[in-house]
Amino acid sequence: MDGKKLICANKKATHSYFIEERYETGVVLQGTEVKSLREGRANLKESYAKVKDGEVFLYNCHISPYSHGNRLNHDPIRPRKLLLRKREIRKLFGKVAERGYTLVPLSLYFTRGKAKLELGLGKGKKLYDKRQTMKERDAGREMERVFKQRQKD
Repeated sequence: MDGKKLICANKKATHSYFIEERYETGVVLQGTEVKSLREGRANLKESYAKVKDGEVFLYNCHISPYSHGNRLNHDPIRPRKLLLRKREIRKLFGKVAERGYTLVPLSLYFTRGKAKLELGLGKGKKLYDKRQTMKERDAGREMERVFKQRQKD
């Protein structure tokens, strides 16, 4: 990633979903949330996004309270508004209305001092799809191991 400081990534997203499209979105945050993100204290594991009243919101994204915060600290799991263009929101709303599509947060990072979220339009994988992906990944690792072994010899 060039010029990006990764805060956290959702590794389960690519395991559970076929990601068809990716969007870079801004996130509306409070001051203590930004400070907590700079410390790297966020988790996207169970989070998802939803289109509601023409706006996109991020749910279940856990940003831990700021360590040096006071009584004005933020709520760790509050819904956060995502910043997208109107035509992108309409396109996503049309796709999510179709059966099987969902909005999955993939990674949270800083770029040029601003917090950004990579949002993916995903279609759920079946169990046999997940097994196939695991087989392909293992085969790739095995080939890499063999190539490294040959280079040593």
